[in-house]
Amino acid sequence: MQTKVFSLPLNRRIMGAALCVLGSGALLPAFAQSVAPQQPPAILVSTALAKSESVQQTLTGIGNVLALSSVTVHARVDGQLDSVAFEEGQDVRAGQLLAQLDPRTYQAQLDQAQAQKAKDDALLANAKVDLKRYEELIKDDATTQQVLDTQKALIGQLMASIKNDEALINFAKVQLGFTTISAPISGRLGARLIDPGNIVHAADPGGLVVINQIDPIAVQFTLPETNFPKISQALNAGKKRLQVEAIDRASGNVIGVGELVLVNNQIDMASGTISLKARFPNPKHNLWPGQSVNARLALTKLDNVVTVPSAAIQRSQNGLFVYVVTPDSKVRLQPVTVAQYEGAQAVVSKGLAANDKVVVDGLYRLVAGASVKEAAPAPADKTGSGAKP
Repeated sequence: MQTKVFSLPLNRRIMGAALCVLGSGALLPAFAQSVAPQQPPAILVSTALAKSESVQQTLTGIGNVLALSSVTVHARVDGQLDSVAFEEGQDVRAGQLLAQLDPRTYQAQLDQAQAQKAKDDALLANAKVDLKRYEELIKDDATTQQVLDTQKALIGQLMASIKNDEALINFAKVQLGFTTISAPISGRLGARLIDPGNIVHAADPGGLVVINQIDPIAVQFTLPETNFPKISQALNAGKKRLQVEAIDRASGNVIGVGELVLVNNQIDMASGTISLKARFPNPKHNLWPGQSVNARLALTKLDNVVTVPSAAIQRSQNGLFVYVVTPDSKVRLQPVTVAQYEGAQAVVSKGLAANDKVVVDGLYRLVAGASVKEAAPAPADKTGSGAKP
């Protein structure tokens, strides 16, 4: 039995091969397009331009508010407290009556001293009359020189007694004056420490009341000792005292503006800090003794320095850097040196120039060379404080 082999004509075989080739060529672009890597979408970021401007150089330390003066009012003599002429927490002026002790004992001592002086005055007057009489008698040899000399000595003795009487009178007046207790300084009174009717003593440790001077008021704060050269340079550069701002630690608001009055005469070796004190006018009592505040000391001005928002500054194991946006909308990693932070600004001393565009938001997804796109600004809140819910 013979097997028959069927074959196509040559021209048909050539045509079929051509069609296969054409068909595979039509499918190649679609396949290549499906497997080609796609470019990642641009990352949305917010940017800011580096600025060239003048910045006030400042140093900020943690401080405590202190009364400019604080006095514990004590009785200076012993006695019974008759009355109190103040209310707790009120403001008083220097010299204002605060309390009164029983004055009778000290008044009696003054009267006794005055009576003794009156007695000695009378004896001196009589001794002077006798001296004149003896001086006349000595002319007629009616008395002796010894009697005359004795009389002169008696007059001297009485004059010394009168001086002693005057001293005793002054002392008694002072003691009597101490029974009236007045405010030694102007300020705000604290709590009353003793009630009328009690016996008080000059040696009592507690006193009657404490007066704190709170207008003006003081803030004591510390700065690292490494800042001392800057402080010294600023003090020597200007004739005016350096300005200090007191900043509320909770809100960050400035609650007082004063001036530096003291740089301590030594650095604390244990903590490596230097202590400073500033004085503030405090008519509205925004500052209160014992309050914790941040104290911002203004030094010299830095002119024509480059600043960027502090949010743009990033830190890596190699140091500080920022992401700079290039003209082709890509980012590059730029190392920088920050001279100081001033609020929401960072002063860059090296690494940036004015008008460089830096990324301030959307940093967590960035890598060097990534494409970026400026994010649309957040829509404004249209509800407003007066909008109804």
